[in-house]
Amino acid sequence: MKAISIARTGGPEVMEYLDVAEPAPDHVPGPGEVLVAVTAAGVNFMDIGVRTNEQFWAGMPYPRRLGVEGAGRVLAVGSGVDTVRAGQRVAWVYVPGSYAERIVASAEALVPIPDAIDDRTAAAVMMQGITASHFATDFYPVQPGDIALVHAAAGGVGQLLTQIIRLRGGRVIGRVSSQRKAAVARAAGAEAVIVDTEGNFAEEVRRLSDGLGVHVVYDGSGPSTFQASLDSLRRSGTFCWYGPVLGGPGALDIMRLPRSIKIGYAVFFDHISTPALLRERAARLFHWIAGGQLQVHIGGVYGLAEAAQAHAEMERRATTGKLLLVP
Repeated sequence: MKAISIARTGGPEVMEYLDVAEPAPDHVPGPGEVLVAVTAAGVNFMDIGVRTNEQFWAGMPYPRRLGVEGAGRVLAVGSGVDTVRAGQRVAWVYVPGSYAERIVASAEALVPIPDAIDDRTAAAVMMQGITASHFATDFYPVQPGDIALVHAAAGGVGQLLTQIIRLRGGRVIGRVSSQRKAAVARAAGAEAVIVDTEGNFAEEVRRLSDGLGVHVVYDGSGPSTFQASLDSLRRSGTFCWYGPVLGGPGALDIMRLPRSIKIGYAVFFDHISTPALLRERAARLFHWIAGGQLQVHIGGVYGLAEAAQAHAEMERRATTGKLLLVP
């Protein structure tokens, strides 16, 4: 079968499209395992982190197969598996090696895809949808009337996060890097959009929030936006920091934090800490999508052999929405 593998860290050029022996189509899964034919794999900044940073998957030997997210159809199940069956469509958010034609996954990592949801939509919403859901319903449960600043509002997480905030009665100020992306953010439901590439947005955020600042900032844009995000918060506001690929803001002096604000690092695995929670959160996303309350924007579909191109375009910030690889 075909898979995308790396033998060392580096740029997109280290990604190899290879023939690999396992898992074969007639592979017999072990106890608790499932063999799945992949129909779509999601591209995430996590994958770029694995490719570029030795600290990601530090305990995994080379060569490493990339990808963690996707959707597909069950080919076979191992003993003890009663949550999915052969022929069923399933999706997953974290199964290393998902840039491939087939994977072997723990049954606990898989969620059923309802008939109303197609495979590409399911693959596109698992990582980013569960992330956005965690941010707006758990890490900071948005309340009616709350104002949120959403960075990268035209990206996959940003568009879903904006919609979930709106579902909960909140208002969104989006930050994007271009006028083209501003239109995408507005279409997702952002009430106001700031076009900024230099990190100079706090004054405009305060103006748009009646001089008070926002209730919550969702910032995955790296250290360059940290201070302005801090300055954008109102008294007792919440700073949701995420996105390890771009690094952290450095050491903080907690005694110097202004306006009684709260800062935290949001990890989406805390939202799905058990298989039951994973199925519950995924089912809620699918319910919103099937009911027309949540729109999933797929910004690009690439063949598996084009994975390096997808990575390069994502790193250049040339894309909006979710990128998928199709074997």
